[in-house]
Amino acid sequence: MRFRLFRAMVQCDPAPDARLVLKIAETQDELEACFALLHDAYVCAGFMKPHASGLRVTPYHALPTTTTLCAKFDGRVVGTLSLIRNGVFGFPMQSAFDLGAIAHRPGQIAEVSALAVHAEFRRTGGWILFPLMKFMYEYATRYFDTRHIVIAVNPDKIELYESLMFFERLPAAEVDSYDFANGAPAVGAVLDIAQAKETFQRTYANCSAKRDLYRYFVETELPNIQQPARPYHTTNDPVLTPSLLHHFFNRRTSAFQELDDRRRMLLRSIYDLSAYASVLPAVNCPEAVALRRHPRYTMSFPARFTPNPDLGLASVAMKVVEISRGGFRAASAHALPIGTQGALRVELGLGRVSTVLAVSVRQVDGDDPRQFGFRVDEPDSAWLACVEALEAGQTHADLKEGLEPQAAGEPRRPHVNANTPRPSAEALALQH
Repeated sequence: MRFRLFRAMVQCDPAPDARLVLKIAETQDELEACFALLHDAYVCAGFMKPHASGLRVTPYHALPTTTTLCAKFDGRVVGTLSLIRNGVFGFPMQSAFDLGAIAHRPGQIAEVSALAVHAEFRRTGGWILFPLMKFMYEYATRYFDTRHIVIAVNPDKIELYESLMFFERLPAAEVDSYDFANGAPAVGAVLDIAQAKETFQRTYANCSAKRDLYRYFVETELPNIQQPARPYHTTNDPVLTPSLLHHFFNRRTSAFQELDDRRRMLLRSIYDLSAYASVLPAVNCPEAVALRRHPRYTMSFPARFTPNPDLGLASVAMKVVEISRGGFRAASAHALPIGTQGALRVELGLGRVSTVLAVSVRQVDGDDPRQFGFRVDEPDSAWLACVEALEAGQTHADLKEGLEPQAAGEPRRPHVNANTPRPSAEALALQH
């Protein structure tokens, strides 16, 4: 009965005020406003103690695998949340909740965190919250390569997520003291987006347009949402330049200085361009911390691999998830013998297609769907253009701005600054 009551209170406007804009927070002013709004909301709720900076900035906000979304009304930030992919620091929730069972399911995981709505808009029937959640849903499914969304919320809020969006509580989900929220109690929950669609459609089938959350989340297109412009099918939209990192994590807060050596090394492994070296925290004992390098971009390239005809094997659909000059890693639901040679046709981005000869060299253990490593001996121009753009840039703006205008009938090539130092080949090598 409580769940039905929650659903009866839904007011999702399919045509919000044009003054409302939803976008990725990417400028210093936008990020500052998001972190300030988050700080005030968390202090008010008792989830953190006041900070001298007036900002709530966490180590996860420093990672390229975290994207902060914002809702702006008349140019002012009035809502924010962050989506955190499984990056080098893991998930904030892992300090209190076991996500092992979810990690073994097919599909990527993202944690929704750092949600706040300005006090002036909290009693407007979801006027900001629902568009922000709609943007989160679209970004997670269309751009962030996400199937499972996990959350940690206060116990008095969990029924809202269960009733409206059909989150399911994690086993032994409630903790009495959640360190990431200043020791407040918390409940962990997960939403399998693929499975929840049918429940959404069935539950909201007879609701009016303003209460039909299935239509709102899945079918409605909000012109207020500014989707990211991506020349390539990357799965992250990193925005932090060296100056932004220095501003938020060294000047406004001491977040970098509070990191242990392992996390300091991990930051240096992903921000491996020389321009970042001076703003990252020094490592006190680097010889004591052994780390792998981590690719700065992960991919979601739709592809099809066609084995050589004499092998008698059918072509298989794949998703390329990592790429380098001489190879790639791809996920496939079908088994593929090691040593299989063939042609890979891959969509690198809108209008950017590459066809290369490849050979499977290994299978990554424990992945579902199966993942395979491939060697590419002669990459074509489109493949090289993509890799060079990734090597030369760090933020999603670099990829957009580093591409020269396309001449008629010619593939677009990245403009690579010859003075920009490139990371070593190992930085983009295939790794698990």
